[in-house]
Amino acid sequence: MKTLTNLKTVAKSTFLFLILSITLFGCLKKLDDVPQASISGLSIIHAVPTVEKFDIYLNQTKVNQTDFAFTNKIDYVNAYSGNRQVSLANKNASGFRKSENFTLRPNIAYSLFVIDKLDNISFLFLTDTLTYPPVGKAKIRFVNLSPDAGALNLAIEGATVDLVSNKLFKENSEFKLIDRAERVTFNIKNKTTGVIETTLANVKIEEGKIYTLWVKGLKAVTDDYRIGAAIYTHK
Repeated sequence: MKTLTNLKTVAKSTFLFLILSITLFGCLKKLDDVPQASISGLSIIHAVPTVEKFDIYLNQTKVNQTDFAFTNKIDYVNAYSGNRQVSLANKNASGFRKSENFTLRPNIAYSLFVIDKLDNISFLFLTDTLTYPPVGKAKIRFVNLSPDAGALNLAIEGATVDLVSNKLFKENSEFKLIDRAERVTFNIKNKTTGVIETTLANVKIEEGKIYTLWVKGLKAVTDDYRIGAAIYTHK
């Protein structure tokens, strides 16, 4: 009887082990079958010449953790790919000033500029081409975000030919190859007259890096929101 009891116990244990194994295998198979969410990168830049600070929402989720003021940049945040709504509100306000839908493709990075004057806010949505430049080179893109500056050229001081020509407000160039350098001075020139409207001096250009240089502010004022230039490195 003792032997029979032991055999029954062993059989019962074996049966339970088989049931647990089948169940676990089934669960793992189901987990393997679940498609992984696609991710895109979204960077957001405050280019509205105003003292007003904003809050940024991506599908109702607040993105910025600190004040989002003029010239501030939110580095790439991971966003689910597909159709996503970006909304803008005054700091700590309950309602949105501006909302717009954008399509984010998987594994693609984007820059979203909040632009224009305060009473006419809009978005400029750009795809970031982040392929590495050749050895000894960097890449740079030029964006004109000064509402009243007219058509602008981007020039490297000392070069005989302008790097970018004739970009109106809200227009941008493709990424251009430039040489690495310890110090570069960029001149932003009026397309028609050739007059230098603003300068960005002593910029270090590193090999393999990708930059966006954008024109900010207003030509018509002389305060902290006057025309100028800013540059950032894509992470």
